[in-house]
Amino acid sequence: MDDLFSLKDKVAVVTGASGGLGQAIAVGFARHGAKIVVSDVKDVSETVKKVEGAGSEAIGLKVDVSSKDELKGMFQAAEDEFGGVDILVNNAGILRTGPAESLPKEDWDVVINVNLTSQFNAAQEVFPFLKKRGGGRIINVASIAGLLAFNQAIPYNASKGGVIQLSRSLAFEWAQHNILVNAICPGIFLTDMTQGMLEQEGFQQMIKGNVPMARHAVPEELVGAAIYLASKAGSYTNGHAMVVDGGWTCHL
Repeated sequence: MDDLFSLKDKVAVVTGASGGLGQAIAVGFARHGAKIVVSDVKDVSETVKKVEGAGSEAIGLKVDVSSKDELKGMFQAAEDEFGGVDILVNNAGILRTGPAESLPKEDWDVVINVNLTSQFNAAQEVFPFLKKRGGGRIINVASIAGLLAFNQAIPYNASKGGVIQLSRSLAFEWAQHNILVNAICPGIFLTDMTQGMLEQEGFQQMIKGNVPMARHAVPEELVGAAIYLASKAGSYTNGHAMVVDGGWTCHL
């Protein structure tokens, strides 16, 4: 294995890891040598098995990222089990859609809370753990919806735009502690969140009309970007919003 992309002896915490992007990143990190803490409000036992099958160690936790106490407990569990935390991947997220003029306030509140506020809270809670290790990496999963607006998805768009600015702000403040913070902006990937939309012919045609590669992605296609940001290869990448979208945002 090329040491430039090695995560040997690193401990990574991945939220929203019961499936989809979080699971793929957790397994990818494991294949590059990291020990993994996987969390979700859903069952993460399958992800734990896949991490172990990739030759690494893992613990699975049920964590509601909207709770600061549960976030703190997640990082403490990582330290108790593996000796510390080196990498945080803030991946947990939800989607609510509807026209702006009739969007229920509770839809706005829950999306902002889970997609944006929880990432800030997780960053605050992991900070002392990373500082104790002499630095580390935070990777916040945003979206191209933070750069371009999806129709009738205002809270999602706003939350993901906020994630990009959150990442830049933390990167600016915490570089002095050797904590590098970046965002990843995926395009359309096949996950539980998007599966229903991807089964619609109209949505597939929209992808073909907007994505130069004329297809959606699968979760494993995000892993390389995450490994780069988590490893020595990304040692001078800070405050960046890395777009992985098949070329969607490269044209008008």
